[in-house]
Amino acid sequence: MASFKRTLITSALPYANGYIHLGHVAGAYLPADIYTRFLRATGQEVIHISGSDEHGVAIMITAEEEGITPQQVVDKYHTANSIAFFGLGIAFDMYGRTTWQEHHATAQDFFLALHQQGYLVEKDEEQFYDPEAAMFLPDRYVEGTCPVCGAEGARGDQCDNCSSTYNQTELKNPVSKLTGKTPEKRTTRHFYFSLGKFQQRLEQYVERHSHDWRDHVLQQSRSWLKQGLGDRAITRDLPWGIDVPLPGYEGKKLYVWFDAPFGYITNTKVLMNKRGDAEGGQRWWQSPDTRYVAFIGKDNIWFHTLMFPAMLMGWNDQQRGQYVLPDNVPACNFLNLEGNKFSKSRKWGIDLQDYLAEFPPDPLRYTIASSLPENKDADFTWREYQAKTNNELADILGNFVNRTLQFTARYFDGAVPPLAADSAKEADLLALLNEDLRRISNDGRGDQEAIEELATKYLNYFTHNDAVMLVALARAPHRIAQLYSNFRFRDAALETMNVARAANKYFNDSEPWKTRKDNPARTATSLNICLQVVRSLAVLFRPIIPFTSDSMFALLKLPPTETAWYSAGTLTLATGAPIAEPVILFNKVEDSVVEEQVAKLGGGGAAAAEAEKEPIHVELKPEVTIDDVMKLDLRVATVLAAERVKKSEKLLKLQIRIGDLERQILAGIGKVYQPEELVGKKIVVVANLKPATLMGQQSQGMLLAANSPDGLPTIVTVLNPDDVDDGFIVR
Repeated sequence: MASFKRTLITSALPYANGYIHLGHVAGAYLPADIYTRFLRATGQEVIHISGSDEHGVAIMITAEEEGITPQQVVDKYHTANSIAFFGLGIAFDMYGRTTWQEHHATAQDFFLALHQQGYLVEKDEEQFYDPEAAMFLPDRYVEGTCPVCGAEGARGDQCDNCSSTYNQTELKNPVSKLTGKTPEKRTTRHFYFSLGKFQQRLEQYVERHSHDWRDHVLQQSRSWLKQGLGDRAITRDLPWGIDVPLPGYEGKKLYVWFDAPFGYITNTKVLMNKRGDAEGGQRWWQSPDTRYVAFIGKDNIWFHTLMFPAMLMGWNDQQRGQYVLPDNVPACNFLNLEGNKFSKSRKWGIDLQDYLAEFPPDPLRYTIASSLPENKDADFTWREYQAKTNNELADILGNFVNRTLQFTARYFDGAVPPLAADSAKEADLLALLNEDLRRISNDGRGDQEAIEELATKYLNYFTHNDAVMLVALARAPHRIAQLYSNFRFRDAALETMNVARAANKYFNDSEPWKTRKDNPARTATSLNICLQVVRSLAVLFRPIIPFTSDSMFALLKLPPTETAWYSAGTLTLATGAPIAEPVILFNKVEDSVVEEQVAKLGGGGAAAAEAEKEPIHVELKPEVTIDDVMKLDLRVATVLAAERVKKSEKLLKLQIRIGDLERQILAGIGKVYQPEELVGKKIVVVANLKPATLMGQQSQGMLLAANSPDGLPTIVTVLNPDDVDDGFIVR
């Protein structure tokens, strides 16, 4: 990290067809903001870039549902989400838009560069066309009968009933959702990105980071590479999007996934232009001195470790400026809510703007930061929010700050008391002490050894208790910095709060309520150290709770500082400096508030939610007889191997064992499950289903899965896998 002059940080561009919710915050935005603030506090040059992703079919569908234009949709949600991010203190240097003309030009430049390098190929393909609407139909604009299970209302790319994926032209009885008419098949031509040509280079790129990427990021990237990379479509027949910049392709647009990541580049250029730095975009994106860190959720991992790097490699091959590749992609897993996944259709979620309308930002920032889904999925609950706010922010941090300032105001006229009884020697003492604190801050010795050194050297001034606090303070910036540098934000939040815990213990052990009567000089020393710790905590907590940090600086009548990280290990407050009247930093969250918020979700947690949420409307298929049911051979199967099907984001190919039989089945569960997490699981399959061919692969059976209203499948697994063997009959 020391070899880089600057760090470029990006957060995934949120889709501008809905409001940001807490799951989004935990995935890519709060971690990036915390990391940016930390780097800035250490004096590093850093910018944080994001913006709205504003093209694609989903925008068009939202526009139809809301009765407005696509431009009005993106204007509405871009503005609302920008305000919500600002309210939470997510301090982007630039939050841009993919509808900007500057972005259109950037995306088209990359398209032409890849085309000139021979990385784009043209392919003719059949697609449904609605003559009355005069347009080719994207997958979500056509419905019909599932070609696999026969269910009605199957979408153009996936059946929610059986989770199968397919090409839209395989649908039976297709109907256009625009006009209700039967569409016709027409041939259309599209461009594909030859991702497979970068296979070897991407393998080398990923393995170069085998020592520093999070394990799930590394494994997902390797899984895609193991399957082999193929061509990916990058154009579509749509009226909304960026034009393909070639003659003869009028009406065709760049696929939203292709144009969106170039928004990082566009938004950096716009930022630099606003700063009057014409060469800034090149310096941040095309200098070997730049380190690029991409923050995303786990559903975007492969795109930022394989697809986007390949597109940058393709540009770099023309020797027209060398774009830097992501040095790290610290993707978070999913944040659930009260035991359930966020679900727009079930209204199971908390939009950021709704939270901010009732509560302050920092308790949410701290709660999420201290339980980030860094290596596995995590859960946000209002009870945990209450506990974090009351037991940690209020009772530990807030209590320490308030007691320190209250005592100072009452017994030292609201000014910093002297550190030493001999005021003539205080300046020399402070200079010598700070020199020692800087020396022991990261010298590799154990804490106890450093404590004994200070306690002995300053025997005439400080107690052993003072030395314990001073060593904890000296070493905190380096310890916490190491955690941030390794993207261990949860541990950094814990370690920072541990400093406040140590400070509370120090205050209690110092007993200023006793010493003020029989040893006022001792009280002055301990309160001086406590006030120094308040300033240090304002620095150390700034990446996580910046609004509270501002308040703490204000209590000390100091201007907030963003570049004083390592000063937190030393004593900087001057004797006699005035302090402000104490204020309560955190209000406690009452039980009634928790109950009210949980009730808005439809119940008190996961179990109650299941019991009390609005029932799903069910339309049953025609009745069958017991003889029909008995024709199905349902069996327990063990997953032996799993991999993705080329050219499909949803389809997984599973090798399964059913007793002494081995079969291959295909399942449309790839957006929810990673191949590696399925191996060894015992599932239930229809073993006697007639084989079918999907995307050129044979499927000899069907796994059972439950589909939520939002279409996400959950595999039906065996409750007690140790009690059954594969091959067992399911009745």
